[in-house]
Amino acid sequence: MGFWRRCTPSTSACAGVCVVALLLVALACCPTRARGAAPAVYVLGDSQADVGNNNYLPATLPMYKANYPHNGVDYPGGKPTGRFSNGYNFVDYLADSLGVASPPPYLSISNTSVYLRGVNFSSGGSGVSNLTNMGQCISFDEQIDQHYSTVHATLVEQLGPRQASTHLAESLFSVAIGGNDIINRVLLSQLVGTQDQFISSLANSLKRQLQVCMYTQMTNIQSVQLNRMYDLGTRRLLFVGAAPLGCCLMLREQSPTKECHAEANYLSARYNNAVTMLLRDMSAMHPGMSYAFFDTYTALLQYIRQPEAYGYTEVKAACCGLGDNNAMFQCTPASSYCANRTSYMFWDIVHPTEITAKRLTKVAFDGSPPLVYPINISQLTAS
Repeated sequence: MGFWRRCTPSTSACAGVCVVALLLVALACCPTRARGAAPAVYVLGDSQADVGNNNYLPATLPMYKANYPHNGVDYPGGKPTGRFSNGYNFVDYLADSLGVASPPPYLSISNTSVYLRGVNFSSGGSGVSNLTNMGQCISFDEQIDQHYSTVHATLVEQLGPRQASTHLAESLFSVAIGGNDIINRVLLSQLVGTQDQFISSLANSLKRQLQVCMYTQMTNIQSVQLNRMYDLGTRRLLFVGAAPLGCCLMLREQSPTKECHAEANYLSARYNNAVTMLLRDMSAMHPGMSYAFFDTYTALLQYIRQPEAYGYTEVKAACCGLGDNNAMFQCTPASSYCANRTSYMFWDIVHPTEITAKRLTKVAFDGSPPLVYPINISQLTAS
């Protein structure tokens, strides 16, 4: 208080000190971000990226939520947040790498001024197809057409069209979707078509979805999920590819040998190939669009095949769950959980531990082909 009394308008030198002091306070209060980095992160996807949206869906079954112990045991305060993890997830580390706050779940936001700092629309259980876990999550279409489009319209109203367009073009959009479609295909294979038809259907839906999230003059309805994102301002896109889903504990249990489920891994790889071709074609069609594809499949297979080299002692059992290898059911308050969580690759029957998410983000952020291509996240946000 005395400092401010001594700084009077009649004392020019002291006034200069006051200005510098104010600037230092402002800088100290604001998270720093790398030069050229994205001003905000907007996240769409499934449980790999969900930070609590499903907490706000009253009709959703508990298996599609993570707002109960032992989830969050390593999160600050030791409380579950809705993240399917023992602590932070990929999105948290992504935002931290960019020097911005991890975006809050869309359904938790009451003040629309928060939209400028990023939003997380992801919902555990969602898939490329609207039929995937329908009624238990926010579908990918709904994330784009209802929630993100609302944020887009609000930003245009708040900032004006030109400034909103600039803000969104400089921001990073992260998409992690498709895993639940593949899991459901494997578990319910008698109800769906051939593998080729399945992959083609997912690719066509993604093309439609991504185009809107980037113009709006689409005449071919099959060209409208990634394309919709383009129409709504997305110019820097991170796509997180499908993991080797056959190696997650849920699908290992479907294999007679308890080894990685061959069909699930085949579909994961096929899906990733289809996505990379789609992104390449979109980038050629829209010169203002830049993207990074993170090959989660290959990165995680390296951990599984050489666990000791990456600090793991267990890659075939979940840290938290029920039954043999904690692989029969997801992490619940009744589950046991491991003490050495940094040595486990999987937290539960599907999701990685916090340490795995951190390692994957590091590779995606500053790694190189073939794990992340054509550029990494650091290069993408500096472009």
